[in-house]
Amino acid sequence: MPREEMHRQIFKEEARDLLGELESSLLELEEDPKDSEVINRVFRAMHTIKGSGAMFGFEDIASFTHEVETVFDLARNGQIAVSKELLNLTLLARDHILAMLEGEDQGGEARAREVIVGLKALTPATEELPAVPEAEEPPCCDKAPELAAWRIRFVPARNIFMTGTNPAALLEELCEMGEHHVIMHTRDIPELPALDPEQCMVFWDVILTTTRSEDEIRDVFIFVEEDCELDIQKVGSCQTIDEESYQLIGQILVDKNDITKDALERILLERKPIGQLLSEAGLVSRSQVEAALAEQQEVKRLKQTAGAEVQTSSIRVPAQKLDFLVDLVGELVTAQARLTQFASEQNDPRLQAISEEIERLSDELRDNTLGIRMLPIGTTFSRFKRLVRDLSQELGKRIILETHGEETELDKTVIERLSDPLVHLLRNSIDHGIESPETRVSRGKNPEGRIVLSAEHSGGEVLIRIIDDGAGIDPDRVRAKAVEKGLIAPDALISDKDALMLIFAPGFSTAEKITNVSGRGVGMDVVKRNIDALRGRIAIESTPGVGTAITVRLPLTLAIIDGLQVQVEDSSFVLPLSAVEECVELVRKDKGRADLINLRGQMVPYVSLRNGFDIPGRIPDIEQVVVCNTLGQRIGIVVDRVVGEHQTVIKSLGKVYQDIPGISGATIKGDGSMALILDVEALAGVQPQTPASRIPA
Repeated sequence: MPREEMHRQIFKEEARDLLGELESSLLELEEDPKDSEVINRVFRAMHTIKGSGAMFGFEDIASFTHEVETVFDLARNGQIAVSKELLNLTLLARDHILAMLEGEDQGGEARAREVIVGLKALTPATEELPAVPEAEEPPCCDKAPELAAWRIRFVPARNIFMTGTNPAALLEELCEMGEHHVIMHTRDIPELPALDPEQCMVFWDVILTTTRSEDEIRDVFIFVEEDCELDIQKVGSCQTIDEESYQLIGQILVDKNDITKDALERILLERKPIGQLLSEAGLVSRSQVEAALAEQQEVKRLKQTAGAEVQTSSIRVPAQKLDFLVDLVGELVTAQARLTQFASEQNDPRLQAISEEIERLSDELRDNTLGIRMLPIGTTFSRFKRLVRDLSQELGKRIILETHGEETELDKTVIERLSDPLVHLLRNSIDHGIESPETRVSRGKNPEGRIVLSAEHSGGEVLIRIIDDGAGIDPDRVRAKAVEKGLIAPDALISDKDALMLIFAPGFSTAEKITNVSGRGVGMDVVKRNIDALRGRIAIESTPGVGTAITVRLPLTLAIIDGLQVQVEDSSFVLPLSAVEECVELVRKDKGRADLINLRGQMVPYVSLRNGFDIPGRIPDIEQVVVCNTLGQRIGIVVDRVVGEHQTVIKSLGKVYQDIPGISGATIKGDGSMALILDVEALAGVQPQTPASRIPA
């Protein structure tokens, strides 16, 4: 990829992140329009998009963003208020910038015109006053803003010219802020034969006296801050000028990293310390000097401890490279399992030691690689605030969205494929669930509806819940609609729980009329298919007049899990280890017709894999029961024997086998043969008493 195109692609990725932050900040600002920090955050995001866009050839984005940035600069300076109209227009501007970024031109000109005209209407018409030279107004310590002196060290990256940035332009912009002293350091410039004219070999110190804040100074370097070393420190102000706040020249040189502290101390050691001079002069005793020195060292230690900061850095990696890395780790885990099995068969201590070391390294590599893929689900949750805001305004409803568990981590692939199902579920809650304010008041409810979106870990799964306090779902109405559409027979007897699950049938909808939000019955069946594709499960609980709770259970990752390998005759199976509680023996005489086992006084039902999958062969006198926990209930899985733990690299099944109940995937064992991964929840619903109820083979 050409360098210019690579830079444009990087800008697009960073701009998408900034637009996401911009949307979150605007929604946050809607709750507290006077929050100056959030206003500054909005301004900086637009300022960065504008500057970077101009730098990488996106002139249309830079020009449009400049119009919005100008208005928010007025809001930042308190010249206009942050109103609902301003926020609506800025959100619309954000959508337009994203459309330009993605190359979507449909309706773009009309939308841009609407935004610019609306923003200009909010801008006060003020007469332009003649500028007063800054030098004619003497600095006054009693007035705000404060006049302060700043020390700025700017060390640009060697390849800064290749990004199209001119450091001189940045310094000129900085010098316009006030009285300044610019010192250029040329110590790194090599001899002429080794000089590379495309590399920046110099750096600068600027002593700037200005009334501007640190944020305003930092904004000058906002486009290059990640590609340079930038140190900005306040070294004095008119409010502290009467105090002895200046530093010794040696300390200043140390602070700027021009010399090391050790070098300074070596020079200072050539003369006697002040304590020794005072002691020799008889002005203080040696013990008094020691006490003062101890105090100095302790204060210095506390200051260093308090000021210590952990420096972190990050890099942006294409998702395809990360996916390829996970695939390689999966193959490594499979190969490591083969090595472990081979080592155990050879009975060679040296080979076993190597195998154990490889297994340890493989485990660490697997955990770290999967950890890289884990992202907090809050990145998805934050996008839904805008959805709820816009839809509630469109439908004339008042809705509050609460989110919990944003820090809960999920595999990035799961998060990417989860967004659309959650959008459908939220739209359904907003349209069908939450009533209008008038209806809610007539039913004795708060006029503001409430939707709670939460996430939490549960074993090896993540539970995502969408709970609303709306009208709820009437199972009788669902049954009637299902009969009308021919989904069930008129005399069918189904429970309320099963009736609620009918809303996921294709084409099913209880909406009285079709709107641009819902009513066509093409949303919830898509949700069910997408959740099933993620090896997840969905459940509904609803009380008419009270509200509805939808629970989505998803695996933490789609790549590699810890499993428990079991065996029936020559067939191998794997149970997710996160669902396994314990293993117990089942003696033939203990078996009863009720398929129950007495586990320390608690009756636990069990199912037999042999019967369920119709596996022929002699049943052993003593079988093993793997006790699992699914959806808060215990279920036993009867097998011939338990082999042990197994690192399971999940392989998807072909289309022919995808819908077999009780099977969620497959994996490769150490000997190269295949084992099926069991779906514990599906097995819990199997009643293998008759051939008709057997799991399909």
